[in-house]
Amino acid sequence: MRTTARARFVRVSARKARLVLDQIRGKAVGDALATLSFTPRAAARLIEKVLRSAVANAEHNHQVRNLDDLRVVHAVADGGPSLKRVQPRAMGRAFFIKHRMSHLTIAVSDEVNAVMGPVGRVPRGAAAPRPSPAPAATAPATAAAPPARRRSAGSRPATPARRRGRAKEKE
Repeated sequence: MRTTARARFVRVSARKARLVLDQIRGKAVGDALATLSFTPRAAARLIEKVLRSAVANAEHNHQVRNLDDLRVVHAVADGGPSLKRVQPRAMGRAFFIKHRMSHLTIAVSDEVNAVMGPVGRVPRGAAAPRPSPAPAATAPATAAAPPARRRSAGSRPATPARRRGRAKEKE
Protein backbone atom coordinates (compact mmCIF):
# COMPACT_ATOMS: atom_id res chain seq x y z
CA MET A 1 0.00 0.00 0.00
CA ARG A 2 1.29 3.44 -0.90
CA THR A 3 1.54 5.96 1.96
CA THR A 4 2.61 9.59 1.81
CA ALA A 5 3.85 12.24 4.19
CA ARG A 6 4.12 15.93 3.41
CA ALA A 7 5.90 18.80 5.12
CA ARG A 8 4.84 22.19 3.85
CA PHE A 9 6.47 25.61 4.19
CA VAL A 10 9.84 24.16 5.15
CA ARG A 11 12.57 26.81 5.36
CA VAL A 12 14.95 25.24 2.84
CA SER A 13 15.05 25.97 -0.87
CA ALA A 14 13.62 23.31 -3.14
CA ARG A 15 16.83 23.19 -5.16
CA LYS A 16 18.89 22.24 -2.09
CA ALA A 17 16.33 19.70 -0.93
CA ARG A 18 16.26 18.00 -4.35
CA LEU A 19 19.98 17.24 -4.05
CA VAL A 20 19.26 15.14 -0.97
CA LEU A 21 16.01 13.61 -2.27
CA ASP A 22 17.79 12.32 -5.38
CA GLN A 23 20.02 10.21 -3.12
CA ILE A 24 17.15 8.35 -1.42
CA ARG A 25 14.63 7.95 -4.23
CA GLY A 26 14.04 4.26 -5.00
CA LYS A 27 15.94 2.94 -1.95
CA ALA A 28 14.63 0.80 0.88
CA VAL A 29 13.57 2.81 3.92
CA GLY A 30 16.40 1.49 6.10
CA ASP A 31 19.00 2.39 3.48
CA ALA A 32 17.42 5.81 2.97
CA LEU A 33 17.48 6.58 6.70
CA ALA A 34 21.12 5.50 6.91
CA THR A 35 21.97 7.70 3.93
CA LEU A 36 20.19 10.68 5.44
CA SER A 37 21.87 10.29 8.82
CA PHE A 38 25.31 10.56 7.18
CA THR A 39 24.46 13.31 4.69
CA PRO A 40 26.08 16.59 5.82
CA ARG A 41 23.31 18.91 4.63
CA ALA A 42 20.70 20.78 6.62
CA ALA A 43 17.96 19.53 4.30
CA ALA A 44 18.77 15.93 5.26
CA ARG A 45 17.48 16.44 8.82
CA LEU A 46 14.18 17.84 7.53
CA ILE A 47 13.77 15.08 4.94
CA GLU A 48 14.53 12.44 7.57
CA LYS A 49 11.61 13.71 9.67
CA VAL A 50 9.27 13.50 6.67
CA LEU A 51 10.47 9.97 5.83
CA ARG A 52 9.95 8.81 9.43
CA SER A 53 6.46 10.31 9.29
CA ALA A 54 5.68 8.39 6.09
CA VAL A 55 6.83 5.15 7.74
CA ALA A 56 4.66 5.90 10.80
CA ASN A 57 1.69 6.59 8.52
CA ALA A 58 2.20 3.22 6.82
CA GLU A 59 2.31 1.47 10.21
CA HIS A 60 -0.75 3.21 11.61
CA ASN A 61 -3.02 3.67 8.60
CA HIS A 62 -2.32 0.47 6.64
CA GLN A 63 -1.05 -1.85 9.40
CA VAL A 64 2.24 -2.50 7.59
CA ARG A 65 4.19 -4.73 9.95
CA ASN A 66 7.32 -5.57 7.95
CA LEU A 67 9.11 -2.25 7.59
CA ASP A 68 11.97 -3.88 5.68
CA ASP A 69 9.70 -4.16 2.63
CA LEU A 70 9.00 -0.42 2.46
CA ARG A 71 10.70 1.52 -0.34
CA VAL A 72 10.78 5.23 -1.16
CA VAL A 73 8.77 5.34 -4.38
CA HIS A 74 8.22 9.08 -4.62
CA ALA A 75 10.30 11.97 -3.23
CA VAL A 76 9.69 15.53 -4.43
CA ALA A 77 10.53 19.05 -3.30
CA ASP A 78 8.18 21.64 -4.75
CA GLY A 79 8.82 25.34 -4.45
CA GLY A 80 6.83 27.26 -1.88
CA PRO A 81 6.41 30.95 -1.17
CA SER A 82 9.37 33.22 -0.50
CA LEU A 83 9.92 35.62 2.35
CA LYS A 84 10.99 38.92 0.81
CA ARG A 85 13.51 41.00 2.70
CA VAL A 86 15.51 44.14 1.89
CA GLN A 87 19.21 44.51 2.62
CA PRO A 88 20.48 48.10 2.69
CA ARG A 89 23.67 48.64 0.70
CA ALA A 90 26.06 51.48 -0.01
CA MET A 91 24.99 54.84 -1.48
CA GLY A 92 21.31 54.36 -0.58
CA ARG A 93 20.79 51.25 -2.65
CA ALA A 94 18.68 48.29 -1.54
CA PHE A 95 19.28 44.64 -2.41
CA PHE A 96 16.35 42.28 -2.27
CA ILE A 97 16.77 38.93 -0.53
CA LYS A 98 14.38 36.00 -1.04
CA HIS A 99 14.29 33.40 1.72
CA ARG A 100 12.86 30.46 -0.17
CA MET A 101 10.58 27.74 1.19
CA SER A 102 9.58 24.35 -0.15
CA HIS A 103 6.98 21.63 0.19
CA LEU A 104 8.49 18.16 0.73
CA THR A 105 6.51 15.06 -0.28
CA ILE A 106 7.69 11.49 0.30
CA ALA A 107 5.74 8.32 -0.54
CA VAL A 108 6.65 4.83 0.61
CA SER A 109 5.19 1.56 -0.59
CA ASP A 110 5.53 -2.11 0.34
CA GLU A 111 4.51 -3.33 -3.10
CA VAL A 112 7.20 -5.09 -5.09
CA ASN A 113 6.57 -3.32 -8.39
CA ALA A 114 5.30 0.00 -7.07
CA VAL A 115 4.96 2.68 -9.71
CA MET A 116 7.45 5.46 -9.08
CA GLY A 117 5.20 8.27 -10.24
CA PRO A 118 3.54 11.36 -8.80
CA VAL A 119 1.29 11.22 -5.80
CA GLY A 120 -2.08 12.88 -5.43
CA ARG A 121 -4.63 14.21 -7.83
CA VAL A 122 -4.14 14.93 -11.49
CA PRO A 123 -3.96 18.68 -12.21
CA ARG A 124 -6.78 20.33 -14.11
CA GLY A 125 -6.60 20.05 -17.85
CA ALA A 126 -4.19 17.11 -17.73
CA ALA A 127 -5.61 14.07 -19.41
CA ALA A 128 -4.36 10.53 -19.08
CA PRO A 129 -1.72 9.74 -21.69
CA ARG A 130 -3.11 7.87 -24.66
CA PRO A 131 -1.19 5.18 -26.49
CA SER A 132 0.13 6.57 -29.74
CA PRO A 133 -1.17 4.96 -32.93
CA ALA A 134 1.12 3.05 -35.24
CA PRO A 135 3.32 5.39 -37.27
CA ALA A 136 1.75 6.17 -40.61
CA ALA A 137 3.66 6.75 -43.80
CA THR A 138 4.83 10.33 -43.69
CA ALA A 139 5.35 12.67 -46.59
CA PRO A 140 8.95 13.33 -47.65
CA ALA A 141 10.58 16.20 -45.82
CA THR A 142 10.79 18.53 -48.80
CA ALA A 143 9.04 21.43 -47.11
CA ALA A 144 11.24 21.72 -44.05
CA ALA A 145 10.84 24.63 -41.68
CA PRO A 146 13.22 27.55 -42.24
CA PRO A 147 16.14 27.75 -39.81
CA ALA A 148 15.75 29.97 -36.77
CA ARG A 149 17.04 33.53 -37.20
CA ARG A 150 19.98 34.67 -35.12
CA ARG A 151 20.50 38.14 -33.82
CA SER A 152 23.24 40.08 -35.51
CA ALA A 153 26.21 41.32 -33.51
CA GLY A 154 25.05 44.91 -33.86
CA SER A 155 21.73 44.26 -32.15
CA ARG A 156 23.17 43.62 -28.70
CA PRO A 157 22.15 46.04 -25.96
CA ALA A 158 24.37 49.02 -25.36
CA THR A 159 26.68 49.07 -22.36
CA PRO A 160 26.38 51.95 -19.88
CA ALA A 161 29.60 53.58 -21.19
CA ARG A 162 28.29 53.59 -24.77
CA ARG A 163 24.95 54.96 -23.71
CA ARG A 164 26.54 57.96 -22.06
CA GLY A 165 28.76 58.59 -25.09
CA ARG A 166 32.04 57.98 -23.29
CA ALA A 167 34.87 56.29 -25.11
CA LYS A 168 37.35 53.88 -23.55
CA GLU A 169 39.38 55.25 -20.72
CA LYS A 170 42.80 56.61 -21.63
CA GLU A 171 45.75 54.31 -21.00
